[in-house]
Amino acid sequence: MEIKGLLEYTISKKASDLHLLFGVPPMIRVNGILFPVTGEEVLTPEATSQLVLSLVSEEQKEILLINKEIDFSFDFQGQARFRVNAYYQKGHLAAALRLLSNQIPKIDELNLPEICHTFAQLRQGFILVTGPTGHGKSTTLAAIINEIAQTRPVHIITVEDPIEYVFNHQKAIISQREIKADTHSWQIALRSCLREDSDVVMIGEMRDYETIAAALTIAETGHLVFSTLHTNSASQSIDRIIDVFPAHQQQQVRAQLSLTLEAILSQRLLPSLVAGRIPATEILVATPAVRNAIREGKSQMIDTILQTSAELGMITLEADLTNLVKKGKISLEVARSFALRPEELMRLNRDNK
Repeated sequence: MEIKGLLEYTISKKASDLHLLFGVPPMIRVNGILFPVTGEEVLTPEATSQLVLSLVSEEQKEILLINKEIDFSFDFQGQARFRVNAYYQKGHLAAALRLLSNQIPKIDELNLPEICHTFAQLRQGFILVTGPTGHGKSTTLAAIINEIAQTRPVHIITVEDPIEYVFNHQKAIISQREIKADTHSWQIALRSCLREDSDVVMIGEMRDYETIAAALTIAETGHLVFSTLHTNSASQSIDRIIDVFPAHQQQQVRAQLSLTLEAILSQRLLPSLVAGRIPATEILVATPAVRNAIREGKSQMIDTILQTSAELGMITLEADLTNLVKKGKISLEVARSFALRPEELMRLNRDNK
C-alpha cells in the first residue's frame, strides 16, 4: 500500500497514530492499542524509507538526513492533519504519525470538566495541561483556545513545533507560528510575543528552562498563557517547573508561579466500557492556600489541599476515577491501573458502596 492508502486507512479506522518501521507491518493505534494494518506485509528497510521520504519535502529531507530526526505536520486532502516525527532506528528510517482532526472538538464533546469553560474566560494567568504523551493534552488545549476564538475579540498567538490544529479567525484573530518555518527558536518567538500585541499565548510544550522562564514572564506581564508539560500530577508539575531552575533562582520562581498560576489540569485517556476512550482528570485551582504552598516550597501540601477542596472545583485523579467507575464508564481494574495512589482509589470505592 502506498502512503496515501495508509493515511486513508488510518482515518477510516479512527486511529490516533500510524507507525512505519521495518520488521513489522504498518501499525495503527486505536483506543490506545496497536494493530497491524490489515493485509499489509512486513516492511523492509527499503519500503519503510520510501514511505517516509514520500512525506517530506526536499528541504525537510535534508534536515532529516543531517539531524537524524524531524518534526513536521501536513494537511491530507482536506480530510485531516497529521503530525509526524520521522527518525532513524537501527540505522534505518522510521516515522510516527499522529492523526489530528480538521474539526476542533468542543470542550463538552471531549467530556472535559465544566471548569474548562472558566479557563477560556480568564483575562490573564497561567494554565497548564499535563499528562503522559498521547493522552489528549493538545486536543484539550485546542478546544479551550477555539472557545476563546469564538467568544472573545482578542489576539491569540500560538508557538508550536509543529503546528497541530489549525484555527480560523473568528471573534479573535490568531497568529500560529511554527518553529523553523516561522521562527528560528522558541526563545525568539516567545520574546516576540510581548511585541505582537498578544492577549492570549499558547505554547505547544514547555521543554526546558528557557521556555518555562518565558512562559512565566509572559503570564506575569498580564497575558493569558496556556502550555503543556509531560508530568503525572499537579504537584509533580509544580516541582518540575521549579526544579528546572538553578538553586539560586528557585525562590524567585516560586514567587512568580504563585502569582501567575491559575490552574493545572492533569489528564489521562482511559478505555471506556461504552466506546472509545474517556478522560479522567485531576484539577488544581490556584486558591490562596495553593499559592502559599507554592511560595513557601511546600508542594507536598498540594495533594492534601486537592483532597479537601472539592467545593472549590478541585478534584484528585482518584476521585475522578471513582466517579467514572460509579457511573459505569470504566472498570475498576482500568481505574486501578491508571491511579497514582491505588490505595486511595480503593478506599474511595469502598466508601461509595
